Amino acid sequence: MHRICVVQTQKENVMRVEVYYNLHKNVFSVRHKGRVIQHTKMAVIKDAEYVVRPAGRAKVLCEGKKNVHAFVRGEWLGVTMAWLPYHDKGKRVTYNPYKYSTFVEALTDEPVHATDLAVLWKEPNVKPKIGAYTHEDNT
Repeated sequence: MHRICVVQTQKENVMRVEVYYNLHKNVFSVRHKGRVIQHTKMAVIKDAEYVVRPAGRAKVLCEGKKNVHAFVRGEWLGVTMAWLPYHDKGKRVTYNPYKYSTFVEALTDEPVHATDLAVLWKEPNVKPKIGAYTHEDNT
């Protein structure tokens, strides 16, 4: 049996962030209070919300030019390899503004709005990936 364990942090140490894929740098940008604080190839987010701003998506559809309007918001757990043994236990999440108005589960196209944990990573020469984990996935 595999379990994904997330350690509860003290309230004063919680950093709420928004993480999005930066098309220009080919990494994830981590934004805190409206300011990018880090670029990374991997991010782990607890209590993840999958946010798509409708006005930003509408602008993409109208102009055909991408902008930052979709991101994962939650508690920043940093960059850790601890999740790797469990990477196949969650669901793959994707977002394409030309196909979906929300983030969706890649295999079923079912909308995904929130999960207990999100792991975002980028490997060389492949598209960025998002793994979504809930307590039910821990078996």
